Amino acid sequence: MKATILLDSRTAAGVAAVTALVCATVLVKSGSGQPAGASPPPGAGAASNGAPAEASVTLARSQTNAIKVEAVGTSLFSLRSMAVGCIDYDEDLSVQVFSSYAGKILTALVNLGDEVQKGQALYTIESPDLIQAGSTLIGAAAFFDLTSKELARAKSLYGTNGVSEREMEQAASDAQTAEGALKAARDAVRVFGKSEAEIDQMVASRKIDPVLVVPSPVTGRITARNAQTGLLVQPGNPPAPYAVADLSTKWMVANVTESESPLFHVGQALQAAVMAYPGRAFEGKIARLGAAVDPNTHRVMVRCDMADPQDELRPGMLANFTIQVQAPVESVALPMNGVVRNGDGTMAVWVTTNGLRFVQRIVKIGLQQDGQDQILEGLQRGELAVTDGAVFISNILYAPPSD
Repeated sequence: MKATILLDSRTAAGVAAVTALVCATVLVKSGSGQPAGASPPPGAGAASNGAPAEASVTLARSQTNAIKVEAVGTSLFSLRSMAVGCIDYDEDLSVQVFSSYAGKILTALVNLGDEVQKGQALYTIESPDLIQAGSTLIGAAAFFDLTSKELARAKSLYGTNGVSEREMEQAASDAQTAEGALKAARDAVRVFGKSEAEIDQMVASRKIDPVLVVPSPVTGRITARNAQTGLLVQPGNPPAPYAVADLSTKWMVANVTESESPLFHVGQALQAAVMAYPGRAFEGKIARLGAAVDPNTHRVMVRCDMADPQDELRPGMLANFTIQVQAPVESVALPMNGVVRNGDGTMAVWVTTNGLRFVQRIVKIGLQQDGQDQILEGLQRGELAVTDGAVFISNILYAPPSD
């Protein structure tokens, strides 16, 4: 069975170069010359002063259509670090909605995935504590009515029909005590979320409303639902009947290598990319760094806050994030299609002065960003160089001679 091997352009050019060198060696030993229009590649010969011969290729004008020549320019290169993270809910904006009191769920009002507003009812429960508070309220209201009537009667009879001053003071004291008890009872019922109108209705009808409404504490989306009719709930006893999360901000949690961890700082800006939205960049910043290195993986946790106003990111998504860890540096740059890897591993470019004769120049490259190679040595700004089709010229240089 045949195997197919895929090589990128630089690797392919390198293989072609090695093959051509071998062929050239054989041809030289057999007395054959170099290909027409090409001078020997570096190392194939020597000048009179002992230096390696300069590799050059002269193209016909019809061949120049296969290449692109431009003046060498500069570009900004910044030192960046990349890592893979996972999208998650912002736990600081995610709330487990428990009932403040024990009870039995009567109605679940919203479903998983629903958008809710702050204060919107999520579920109702029948609470024994509310029944007790309502009973106390009704009793306090009845006692207040009784003492108020007794005080009014004492005032009407005081000094005329034998109501003593002591009896008058006692009636006033009882009325004040009853008023205080009623206020306390109303406050106790108000804690359960009952409005003043609902409390007044309970007092007027002398009927207890045992239904406790549990509202959403934040605006967001229902991210978990465990509420079922008849389910007994206890304050703080998991699982919570509902969970609500504000989805305008997401977390991205990643682990970076121990060696790179000093490069990261709280507040650094970052860009994240997810497979669901190719070509998109989501902005964020580092919010927290792990306090310790994982002894098993020797990595440090990095937590980032990602702005997601359209709620496009989903928890569980994998994300590749890039962080600029140093200020950008302007440097000589050449498009990647203008740089060729030789068979010996060196990187080379083709420079020209007239657009027809091209000289190979060995260069040292640094960073690669946005389709550009950073040229550290071997090329100056303003020189004319091949920016596209450098492999084409290299193939001519190393092509075997025709018979």
